[in-house]
Amino acid sequence: MSSEAMHQILEQIETDVQSRPSPIEFEMAYQARLAIDRIRFAIKHIEQFAPRTDSMREAGLQLLDALERLESVDRGSNSGRGLAGSQRT
Repeated sequence: MSSEAMHQILEQIETDVQSRPSPIEFEMAYQARLAIDRIRFAIKHIEQFAPRTDSMREAGLQLLDALERLESVDRGSNSGRGLAGSQRT
């Protein structure tokens, strides 16, 4: 096999490896999804069972804000721009 062919094969392998998320990126995306599920659960229970006070309403709004932020990171990871899809150099 020629040196040029070996170089092209190695270059392709390196490109493939760099395009894949690292284990820590997968773990971060997984943890974000778990947090999203737990925040949804908390919001649902606040709406159903908590007393209707200003402080509980504020807590619900804070949870909703946190949920939206995590979902935007998760959407980014699924489209190649966020946690599990970022490029390493």
